[in-house]
Amino acid sequence: MDYLNKLRTSMQKYPVLLRLGIGGLLLMVALIAGLLAFTGGRALTLALNNPLGGANSPHINQVDAQGTPLAPGELPAAGDNPNAPSSQPELTPWDGVSRVTVLLIGLDYRDWSAGADYSRSDTLMLLTLDPLTKTAGILSIPRDMWVAIPGFQHGKINTAYYLGEAYKLPGGGPGLAVKTVEEFLGVPINYYAQIDFGAFVRFIDELGGVKINVPEKIVIDLLGKGSATKKTLQPGVQVLPGEWTLAYARNRYTSGGDFDRASRQQQVILAIRDRILSLDMLPHLIERAPALYNELASGVHTNLSLDQIIRLALLAKDVPVEEIQQGVLNEEYVLFGTSPDGLSIVIPLPDKIFTLRDQIFATSGSLSPQSPGDIQARMQSEAASVALYNGSGRDGLAESTAEMLRQAGMQIAQVSSAGQAYTTTTLVDHSGNPATLRYLAGVFGLGDEPRVILDYNPSATVGVEVFLGNDWAQRAP
Repeated sequence: MDYLNKLRTSMQKYPVLLRLGIGGLLLMVALIAGLLAFTGGRALTLALNNPLGGANSPHINQVDAQGTPLAPGELPAAGDNPNAPSSQPELTPWDGVSRVTVLLIGLDYRDWSAGADYSRSDTLMLLTLDPLTKTAGILSIPRDMWVAIPGFQHGKINTAYYLGEAYKLPGGGPGLAVKTVEEFLGVPINYYAQIDFGAFVRFIDELGGVKINVPEKIVIDLLGKGSATKKTLQPGVQVLPGEWTLAYARNRYTSGGDFDRASRQQQVILAIRDRILSLDMLPHLIERAPALYNELASGVHTNLSLDQIIRLALLAKDVPVEEIQQGVLNEEYVLFGTSPDGLSIVIPLPDKIFTLRDQIFATSGSLSPQSPGDIQARMQSEAASVALYNGSGRDGLAESTAEMLRQAGMQIAQVSSAGQAYTTTTLVDHSGNPATLRYLAGVFGLGDEPRVILDYNPSATVGVEVFLGNDWAQRAP
C-alpha cells in the first residue's frame, strides 16, 4: 500500500512520532482519532472548569501516605507516595490477532493559572475492535460512576486519574484509570490515549469540518471567543467547523446531562469516520502527518507504538459502520445517589451493565455470547468463582449442592456453614455475573425475581456468594 509506505517514511523523518504516535492516531478515523479528539483539553478549558476543591471537589474516602484520614473533599498532596511513576502503565499486551481495547481519557483540567498540578478525568470511553470478525464497539462511562478504586476505597470514577498522578503510582493517572475501569467492567485494556481540545479543533478544521445531523435545537458555547460565545444549532444536517463540533460534543446542559453528551460524542466519532472515508482523506492525512505533528503533538499522549498504530488504523478503516456497537451507561444502568460527603453520584447496576458490556464486546473470545437459550454455557463462559454457605439446617446440603454445580461446569471455590439460619436462598453478587445469577436462580427455583444482593467489590475472594436456605433444603434432590 503506497500510503502505508508514505506513513512509515514520515515516521522515520520524525522519530518522536514513534513515541506519541500522532500520525497513526490521526489515521484511526472515527474509531481512535475522532474519539480521542474531544475527550480532553488544557489550552481551552481555563475559562470553563472550576478548580478542584470547594463544593465541587471529589470525595476520596481515603488516607494519605502516612495513614492519616483525608477530610471530606480533601485530595492527597502531590508526592505523598515515594514510588515514582513508570513512563507508561503496564497494560495487557496485545498479540496483534485477538480483540484489542483502548481506554480513551479526557481530562477535566484545573485552573492552571492557579498553579494546580493534577486533574480528574472528565470523559472515559472504551473502544474495542475485533480483527477476526471486523467488528468494533464504543462504551461511554459517566464520570460520576461510584466504583472501587484499586488501592483506595470507593469514589467517583473520575478521581482515579487524579489519585494515580497525585500519589505518583506506577503508570501514573493513566495506569490507575485503566485498572479502575478493568475491575469495574471486567475487561482487559491494552492501550490508553489522551488528546487535548486544541488538537481536536485543529484536526476537524483539517478535514474541512464534519457533517452532523443535529436531532433537536441546542445552544452551544464556543470557548475563547469573548462575549459572542453562544451559538444556536437548529435541527437538521449541517457541516460544523472544529470549534463548533467541540462545543456540540461537550455540551452538558440538556435534559440528559452527561448521558446526552456521551451520545453526542459518539455521534461525532462516526461523523469523523464518515468524513474521512467519504472524501478518501487517509492519503492526505498521511502526507500532512509531519506538519500536523508540529501543531498537535504536545496535546497527544498514548502508549501505542508505531506498528500497533498502523495495524489498528488499517483494521479500523475496514470495519463497516453497521458492525460498530455503541453503548452509554445512562439512567437505564444506574441508580442516582449521594456520596458520604454530599456529592451527586450514580450507582452501577452490575446485572444490567454487564449485559450491555457483553453486547458490545461479545463477538469473539471469553466474552462471546453463547446461544440465547443456553444459560448454562453462558454461565460457564463467565467463569465466576462461587462460594456456598449452608444456612438450611440440613447437614451436608452445601457439599452435595457443590458437587451438583461442579458437574454443571461451575467453579465452586468455597463450601462452609452460613453461621445463621436462612429461610430463603440468597445470592450475593460481588463482581457482576448476570448469567451465573440467572443459572443459580433457575437451579434453586427462585423465580424471575430471586433474592439477590448486589455488593460490588472487586477485591472479594469470590464473585458470587450463595446462602442456602430452608427452601432449597426442601426442594434439593
